[in-house]
Amino acid sequence: MSDTVITISREFGSGGRQVGEQLARELGIPFYDKALIHLAVAECGLDPVTIEKVEEEATSKLLFNFAIGSYVSAAAFSQANLPISDQVFFAHVKVIEELAAREDCVILGRCANHILRTHPKCARVFVYGEEKDKLQRIAQEYSLTEEEAAARMTRTDKARANFHTHYTDEVWGSAHCYDLSINTSFTGIDGAVKIVRTMVGK
Repeated sequence: MSDTVITISREFGSGGRQVGEQLARELGIPFYDKALIHLAVAECGLDPVTIEKVEEEATSKLLFNFAIGSYVSAAAFSQANLPISDQVFFAHVKVIEELAAREDCVILGRCANHILRTHPKCARVFVYGEEKDKLQRIAQEYSLTEEEAAARMTRTDKARANFHTHYTDEVWGSAHCYDLSINTSFTGIDGAVKIVRTMVGK
């Protein structure tokens, strides 16, 4: 089993992606985000465009009355006649479990904190920030006005919360779902990385 697995969940605009990328770079381990989509393709037989579309729709509204509060292994559903959105989710579950079993890595989003909650070497991190700092980061990164950034932040965080609750029956961002929560408005990106490295002893 891998020795160091770090999952990063984050509020939009908090710099969570940057924290994860920098952690992976400094530790010399892989960083997985959208790349998981491509790994999951082989598991559910769908092309990447279809998977991205399904994920976008699934996070904007609860399309199916299906939840796995206590989490069940993807293997149990391999032959089930599930909606496409659930097939995509369980494909990601399998990929995340396999990654954590075979190598040290940093995994961004995808409910990885819940999927790997029993992994003995997994550090589950939630990254958040003050609204003004998040809005500034979003506006700069995506070339948006403050009003546009605020709308996108609200929409994205709502989608992430809906998706997380739908598939885990947990409250997204709740301290009980993570081992560490970091406010990047206080620590900065470098500070957040140092804290996580100290936590995992690296």
